[in-house]
Amino acid sequence: MPRAKGGFKTRRRHKKLIRMAKGYWGQRKNCFRRVRETVERALVYAYRDRKQKKRDFRRLWQVRINAAARLHGMNYSRFMGGLKKAGIALDRKILANLAVTEPEVFAKLVEKARAAWQ
Repeated sequence: MPRAKGGFKTRRRHKKLIRMAKGYWGQRKNCFRRVRETVERALVYAYRDRKQKKRDFRRLWQVRINAAARLHGMNYSRFMGGLKKAGIALDRKILANLAVTEPEVFAKLVEKARAAWQ
């Protein structure tokens, strides 16, 4: 039986990875062994950072809410606790957006949270 080396299928698999490495520098874009190492690492980073992006945005929203609440004489934890006691169910993304774009609405929320907290 003749030896089957793959030929077409191997070339197709290699070209797929080389296309993924487009824009890389030096051997990382055209030497298959380097391409495979680099692309695998890049895919690991991409997977990890899709999860990490959610954490980073939540942290950013918390910082923005805290800064805006402190402008009105309240800290983040008391503000969030007051909103919960007042029955106002807004998520952090919306609150951070309000703090940046509509400070007067955010000020009213702070007052409601302060009233519910006391």
